Amino acid sequence: MTLGLLSAAVFTVGFAMIAKRLASTVLTAPMAFIAFGFLLSITGWLPHQAAEASLHLVAEIALILLLFLDAAQIDLAALRQRHVWPVRMLAVGLPLSIALGTLAAWPFLPGWPLAAVALVAAILAPTDAALGQAVVSNPAVPDRPRRALTVESGLNDGLALPAVLLFASLSAQAMAQDGTDWLLFGARQLLLGPLVGIVAGLAGGVLLLKAKERDLTADTYEGIGAIALAGSAYLGANAIGGNGFIAAFVAGLCFGNVVKGRCRFVYEFTEGEGQLLTWGAFFLLGLALLPQALDHLTWPMLAIILVSLFVVRPLAIWLALIGTDAAPLTRLFFGWFGPRVLATALFALLILKTVGHDLAEPVLALAVNAVWISALLHGLSAWPGANWYAARVGAMGVCPETRAITSSAKPLPTADT
Repeated sequence: MTLGLLSAAVFTVGFAMIAKRLASTVLTAPMAFIAFGFLLSITGWLPHQAAEASLHLVAEIALILLLFLDAAQIDLAALRQRHVWPVRMLAVGLPLSIALGTLAAWPFLPGWPLAAVALVAAILAPTDAALGQAVVSNPAVPDRPRRALTVESGLNDGLALPAVLLFASLSAQAMAQDGTDWLLFGARQLLLGPLVGIVAGLAGGVLLLKAKERDLTADTYEGIGAIALAGSAYLGANAIGGNGFIAAFVAGLCFGNVVKGRCRFVYEFTEGEGQLLTWGAFFLLGLALLPQALDHLTWPMLAIILVSLFVVRPLAIWLALIGTDAAPLTRLFFGWFGPRVLATALFALLILKTVGHDLAEPVLALAVNAVWISALLHGLSAWPGANWYAARVGAMGVCPETRAITSSAKPLPTADT
């Protein structure tokens, strides 16, 4: 155990020392930490049984904080005014991904309730720009496509969460075939959570501004307050029967739009502590879940994952961007660079107790296998794909993808870059 923990610490130090250089290669942090965790598991230096409890705790904390901080960086006014592409991908592409994913997965899951198939599609729908860091940070790629991918990935996990919870509840009721009032349960989850989030976010934002005006706090302490606010929204919603994760997301959205960039911690956390938390989640994922997931990988499961990556997401995004000025090449680019990473695995862990053992095991195995397959395919293609796209767009000359944003339009920051 000690040797394994020491190895993990040394590996993290070494990766941090060369992380900037690796950002311009095909080796990404998710790939590296998943693989290293898996290596420690199969060598026995860190038995995966010992990591499972830690994974659930780290995954839950990571999801709460990332949902809150991603949402806190969203400028709703700017999103409405200047971000047609991500709005289309979120408002149209995300529901289409779930619907098309359900239709695509149904033939491979015979005997499954329709709600359970939809649950699989919803879990596979969120994307994470962290895996495509070489895309969203590549200066050769025009600003507008990079911004669109960043905004979409920063928002879609929070927007997909209600669908995941709803289908999980429906799946549990269908499998149990009892008189559970799933409609009341779902309504409480989806209504009380946002209500708590609105109250917590607005109150927290107003309190922070008042404290700053009276010089009662400082930048050193506001980060502690922001983390505590996210935790308060989560725990408060759970206490009254709402969903804590939705509450954390809505609280971040309200908090960020009240403080309007005056809480530096919101933008700095993901660059430091957030990276460590995310790397730790990937490491524990490879250590605790990947060995069992590989044992349960079947041909139908592999087919669902590949169809989701190569057909469902690209088709949904293509259809969502019809009528916009996005060129066909850009639609294809957006459709491919939608990697499934942390949110997919965390959502699968989140619904384990809800759906029961018969569904929990295959759903978790499918999600974890989707994560490492996506990490491999999108990681290997991110840097060369971004350069190829940039070269093709440059060869096309002046086009909507390369138009400059007006000087009055400030970039919309998110934590998922």
